Amino acid sequence: MERRSAYVPDPTYLPTGNPVTSGWDAVAATLPDRPIRLAIDGPWLVDWDDLVQRLLAALRARSTPVRTCDLRELVIGWDRLVQLTGSRSLPDDPDFLTLSDLPLVRLFHELPRPEVPVAGIAIVFGPGAALVAHDLLWYADVPKRLAEAAILDGTGRNLGQPAKGGRGSTRRLFYVDWPILDRHRDVIAPGLDRWLDLQDQAEPTTIDGATLRRSMATLAQRPFRTRPTFNSAPWGGRWGQEQLGHNPEAENTAIGYELIGPESGVLFGQPGKEVVEIPFQMLVALHSRSVIGDAGTDRFGTSFPIRFDFLDTVGGGNLSVHCHPRTDYMRDVFGWPYPQHESYYVMVAGARSRIYLGLQDGHTDEFQHAAQRALDRGQALDVDRYVQSHAALPHQLYLIPAGTPHGSGEGNVVLEISATPYLYSLRFYDWLRRDASGEMRSVHLGHAFANLDADRHGPHVATELIPAPSAHGSGPGWHEELIGRLGEVFFEVRRLALDVGAAAEGDTEGRFHVLSIVKGDGAWVETAAGTHRLGYAETMVVPAAVGGYRLKANGPEQVYVVKALVSAQ
Repeated sequence: MERRSAYVPDPTYLPTGNPVTSGWDAVAATLPDRPIRLAIDGPWLVDWDDLVQRLLAALRARSTPVRTCDLRELVIGWDRLVQLTGSRSLPDDPDFLTLSDLPLVRLFHELPRPEVPVAGIAIVFGPGAALVAHDLLWYADVPKRLAEAAILDGTGRNLGQPAKGGRGSTRRLFYVDWPILDRHRDVIAPGLDRWLDLQDQAEPTTIDGATLRRSMATLAQRPFRTRPTFNSAPWGGRWGQEQLGHNPEAENTAIGYELIGPESGVLFGQPGKEVVEIPFQMLVALHSRSVIGDAGTDRFGTSFPIRFDFLDTVGGGNLSVHCHPRTDYMRDVFGWPYPQHESYYVMVAGARSRIYLGLQDGHTDEFQHAAQRALDRGQALDVDRYVQSHAALPHQLYLIPAGTPHGSGEGNVVLEISATPYLYSLRFYDWLRRDASGEMRSVHLGHAFANLDADRHGPHVATELIPAPSAHGSGPGWHEELIGRLGEVFFEVRRLALDVGAAAEGDTEGRFHVLSIVKGDGAWVETAAGTHRLGYAETMVVPAAVGGYRLKANGPEQVYVVKALVSAQ
C-alpha cells in the first residue's frame, strides 16, 4: 500500500486572544510587581522540584523575593491513602479497581493558610494547590500519555506515593489518580489564570487563562480534531507506521487513539511553533452542552460518550478473545455509569483475515473449563470450538454489545467505534501470549464469564451483529447508509459515500457527530464558522452546537465518511 502522506498528527488551532509563549523567563514576566500568593496546581507526576527550581531561578533574575510551600508534604500517609481509595468490590484484584470518587481534599492532613507576603511572592505548589487561598492560580500539566509512560518506565509515582515507596502502578493511575485529579482540574478550570504545558520542562509553553477559556469556547462551536496517539502492544501491527507515519521507531502501532475522552488532548498555538496541549475532557467539562448537546449532557454528564480508535494487526497477531462489562456490572463493580458497547469497522483486511464474534452453540460451560485450563496449565484453547469467527470484510461493521465475546484477527485494521470506557477488556484467552517481561499476559476469567452474554450464539449472531447497510438518504453524487444500530447500544453508525466533487448537507440537530474518513483522500467540512479539511484515517468532532454543515469530497476518487452519533431515545 502507498503511504498516505496527508495525515496530520498534530492538528493545531489558533488561540482566541493572546499568543502562546515559551520559557520560564516569559512565565515569570507575567507575575505582577506586587506581593501575591501564587498557587500552582497540577498532577502528581509533574516534576515539581524541578519546576520550582526553574521558576525560582527566573524570579531571582528579577530580584523577586520568594517563599514556597510544598503541598505534597501535607498529604496523608501512603498506607492511609491506599486504604481510603481501596475498592470494596475489588479488594484483591491485580488488574482493576473501582473508579475512585474520593475528593482530592480528603488526601490532606490539613491545608495551609498562607498570608499575603510583605514583599515578593508566596508560592504554594503541588496537586490541590487551588484549595489554598491564593491571588493567582496556575495549572502545570503533562499529558496523560507521558504520565503513563513514566509509570511504566519506573520513574513515575502514584498520587501521594513517596519517592521511596516502590514503583508506581498503572492500575492506581487509571482508576484512582486520574479520576480524582481530573474532577479537581475540571472544577478549578474556570478560575485558572495561566496554563503551563510541561512536555519540555526546560522550555515550557504557556497561555493565559482568559485566552484559554475563550479558545475552548470558540472550538466548542466548530468542528475540530484531537491529537492522535499510537501505542504498542504485543499483538500490534505496523499499518500506523507505514501508512500514517506514526511512531516509526516504536515496536508497532497497535492502538491508535484518534478520539478518547479521558486521554485525548487539543492543541492551541501556531502550527510548527509554540503550542500548548490541553485535555479534551476539560474542554467538554466547561462546554458540555455545546459539544455533547443538551440531551446528551442530561444523559452522560460531562463524559464524552463515544470514542474512535484503530486496532492495527497488519503484520501482528490476533487480539485476545474478550468481552466488556454490561450495564449493572460496569456501574456496581467498576464505577462507570454506562456500559462498554463496541463496534468494529474493518478498513483493511487480508485474504484470510477473521473477526471473532459471538458464541458457538451449546458450549458455554465447556468454554469456561477450557479457558481455566489454559490459565492454569498453559494448555492452548481451541478458540474456534467456542467462539464464532467471520470473514473480515473491508467496510463491513460488526456490532459488539457489552458481554459479547470478540476479537480482531491478524492482518486487519479495525476502526473501533465504541462507548468511551476503554480500560475494561475482560480477557477469556490471549493465545498464551507473554508480555515484554516474559510473564503470561493477564486474563480475567471471573470478570469475563460474569459478563458473558450467553444469548449471543448461533446463526442470529451474523444476522443481528453483522448488519447489511440500509438507505438513509441521498442526493446528487452522494448517498448515506445506516450501517449499525441495535436497541441496547446507545450509539449508531452511518456511512456517507461521496462521489468525486460531490457535496452533502448535514445537521447535528442537537447531537454531536464524530466523523472519520475510511476511504479516499478526504473531505472538506464546511460550517458557518469556517472550513476544516479531514483526511484519510483522521477523526473529527462536530459539536452539537454546529447545527448545519456541509461535507465536500476531496481528491480524485470516491470518499467514504463514517459518522457516529448517540441514537435518539
